[in-house]
Amino acid sequence: MMKKLYVCGTAALMSAMPLVVSAGLDSSSEFLCASVDVMECLPTKGCSRVAADDVDIPRFIKVDVKNKQLVTGSKDDKRKTAIERVETIDGKLMLQGAEDGREGGERDGVGWSMSVVEDSGDMVLTASGDGVAFVVFGACTSM
Repeated sequence: MMKKLYVCGTAALMSAMPLVVSAGLDSSSEFLCASVDVMECLPTKGCSRVAADDVDIPRFIKVDVKNKQLVTGSKDDKRKTAIERVETIDGKLMLQGAEDGREGGERDGVGWSMSVVEDSGDMVLTASGDGVAFVVFGACTSM
């Protein structure tokens, strides 16, 4: 129950973030993105809202455009993903890449794309793999 309250409280706080702290994102330096709303889409079942933790979507993503990588996780369990393509289009920073997933022989690799509006920090991350797609809405701010 407490975890659900924490998640709901965090989501409510983060939904206000684009209005408060994200204006004027500097995409030339590191910035931090927070996952606020996560949708999981499955064939024949459509899309439904899910908790980020339930589908292994990180709650926070550090974006390092200069070194072309996304970093998630804690100090003890950092995950890094290479950014393979970077473009700025219509005031949006577009990042793309692919990730093999976790070790263990599962077919959990995905292709991903992230769009960040530079003046507001609004973020949309999509990832698709073997019979599943995710859409993550969130907000980013300079570090």
